[in-house]
Amino acid sequence: MESLGKQSWNEYSIQKYTREALRSLHIDAPDETIRRQIQKNWDMVLKPLDGLGAFEPLIAQIGAISGEEQVNISRKVVVIMCADNGIVEEGVSQSGQEVTAIVAERMTRKATSVGKMAEVIGADTIPVDIGINRREPIDGLVQRKVKCGTENFYKTPAMTEQEAIRAVFTGIEIVSECKRKGYRLIATGEMGIGNTTTSSAVAAALLHCPAAEVTGRGAGLSDEGLEKKQQVVREAVENYQLCKADALQVLAAVGGLDIAGLAGVCMGGALYHIPIVLDGVISLVSALLAEELLPGSKAYLIASHKGKEPAVKMLTEKLGLSPVIDANLALGEGTGAVMMMSLLDMAVSVYHNRTTFEDVQMESYKRFM
Repeated sequence: MESLGKQSWNEYSIQKYTREALRSLHIDAPDETIRRQIQKNWDMVLKPLDGLGAFEPLIAQIGAISGEEQVNISRKVVVIMCADNGIVEEGVSQSGQEVTAIVAERMTRKATSVGKMAEVIGADTIPVDIGINRREPIDGLVQRKVKCGTENFYKTPAMTEQEAIRAVFTGIEIVSECKRKGYRLIATGEMGIGNTTTSSAVAAALLHCPAAEVTGRGAGLSDEGLEKKQQVVREAVENYQLCKADALQVLAAVGGLDIAGLAGVCMGGALYHIPIVLDGVISLVSALLAEELLPGSKAYLIASHKGKEPAVKMLTEKLGLSPVIDANLALGEGTGAVMMMSLLDMAVSVYHNRTTFEDVQMESYKRFM
């Protein structure tokens, strides 16, 4: 696809990426009139009431977000935030940081799982270098690097507050460009070794719960590795006193640049009225950050699947979201969100090509509740 181009961090940008700039953002709620009309349209389809279960209100939600009764998700894209995390120094992952760049490069050729799956449903992919620990640019990646990976948050804060804000605005700006290019549905994806540790730390702080309850094995840690990972998360939350911190302080202290960028994507969906399909735990942590930073953002989000990481259930409950796919997924990259996009395509096809009770001269079902 056409490149989204480069971004320089000049003096104007430094002034732009502030708490005040975040506070100035404003969103409108989805259109409830259109939501109700789409729900009425579903009731006229020749099928039992609510026969498509969760997909009927989801299609109504998409219409309410876009402001269109004729729901259109024909152009779809996966935004994949790629970044390294200094916390891998603490032995919380089986892989080293070099893997992030290797996988990100393959993403430019659609040679990873998310690219292959996206091709099947006709979705584009936009892999973004928001913080890979490599100074040389990788051809094909959208270059929006804030820094070459975060710091090791076990020893020092992951990033400065200004860097965190810049990464959030990077996500917002990418959604703005996707809107301009005509995309109607955006999925969130990520690539970054160590990002289940960063997401666990952010989740523990924002949910005010013990590290052990939200910290899982990631890509497959041993019992010893899991214990170490939980210790790192627990001590970091305690040392930075994150249960007393606001969302931006939490993000800067223990978060990742990929998480910050995806929080911006979620916020951008609300700002530009594009539905955002979330993937797994990293996307859900980003969604909770977005809701904390820009209240009301969650109305623009669609949860795709119930992932394996233990934080998923608590995050979806906190956000009031209901994942549809229950398949024990843990691949990441945005793969679960792409699966959800394919299911939404099928639901939209029924909505647009519907046979009504009137078509067959049959009385429609009535709602009694």
